[in-house]
Amino acid sequence: MARLDLTDRLERAVTVARVQAREVDTQAAFPTDAVNALRENGLLGLTLPEDVGGLGGGPVEMVTALSEIASACGSTAMVYLMHLSAAMAVASAPPPGHPDLLARIASGQALATLAFSESGSRSHFWAPVSQAQMSGDRVQVKTRKSWVTSAGHADAYLVSTLTAAEQATTEAPVAVDVYAVPAGAGVEVAGTFRGLGLRGNASAPMTFDVVVGETDRLGGPATGFGLMLSVVMPWFNIGNAAVSLGLARAGVEAAVAHASGARFEHLGDTLASLPTIRAQLARAALDLAVTSSYVEAAARSVATPDDSTTLRVLGAKAVANDAALRITETAMRVCGGAAFSEHLPLERVFRDARAGAVMAPTADVLYDFYGKAITGQPLF
Repeated sequence: MARLDLTDRLERAVTVARVQAREVDTQAAFPTDAVNALRENGLLGLTLPEDVGGLGGGPVEMVTALSEIASACGSTAMVYLMHLSAAMAVASAPPPGHPDLLARIASGQALATLAFSESGSRSHFWAPVSQAQMSGDRVQVKTRKSWVTSAGHADAYLVSTLTAAEQATTEAPVAVDVYAVPAGAGVEVAGTFRGLGLRGNASAPMTFDVVVGETDRLGGPATGFGLMLSVVMPWFNIGNAAVSLGLARAGVEAAVAHASGARFEHLGDTLASLPTIRAQLARAALDLAVTSSYVEAAARSVATPDDSTTLRVLGAKAVANDAALRITETAMRVCGGAAFSEHLPLERVFRDARAGAVMAPTADVLYDFYGKAITGQPLF
């Protein structure tokens, strides 16, 4: 995919996302216009193969796209991230009963998302507590999911559940199935979402009470755990890191612009004339640069896996989440009261950046996994 083509597509989508960002935040409104811009510019198929109608991009292009979108609107970026993560799961194991799903996702006709998290297993998204029940040759999936981005707005949901007892023989730590479930009967939004930040991504609880078949499942029986760990987590972690980078970059840029223009009229100097302010801006900019390099290296490693890929995948989200916390905190302190009010976009970016570290898998869970990996212990 030509770099110029991606740049042009992104420019149009970012413009719409930026215009809509404040309303999305203050009204907790789903970013419909921005999502439509992603559809119209082919970006919902960014990482899917060209032979199914996608743009053929990889992890590096995803990092570029998500960080750009996040710098304009964090809520739009999260909707986009969950769509891309679901898209890659479908591409890895297309459900036979939905032969046109991948093409519909690639063309932008279908917005997809993940429905994994349950209150009973909290941040351990790979371990649902709901369990499917066999009914003849069909499967009853009845589950309540606690956080579903794009709830009520997505066209296709990837729903996880413990494999029915009759099919649960597996060597994986958890026997899980993932089913493709279209919006419609048996799929309901079960609450509202009002968060500290990312207020427009509609991460509401949902209930699923549907009957599915073998052909609705991604992969074979009890293979969902492997799908989550080998496909969903790498793409999601790298993408989530990119969202944190975009929010951090927005914080640095806003702080630099404000400090360079805000004046002490009685002194005739700008805020940036203070050495302490310049030092804080420098530290934030360097923090961003170092973290960006790590995330970009992790994306390249996912694109071309090697012995370092697992560690990079575990580290990328955690370090980027924490960098976004530090950088947006610094930006707020540098800009003072102007940042605390709505005169600058900083208070929104600051709030949005708080979500990454507590979003499953949380930064602390990932640090634990990383520690296990470097000390030779099994992750599960």
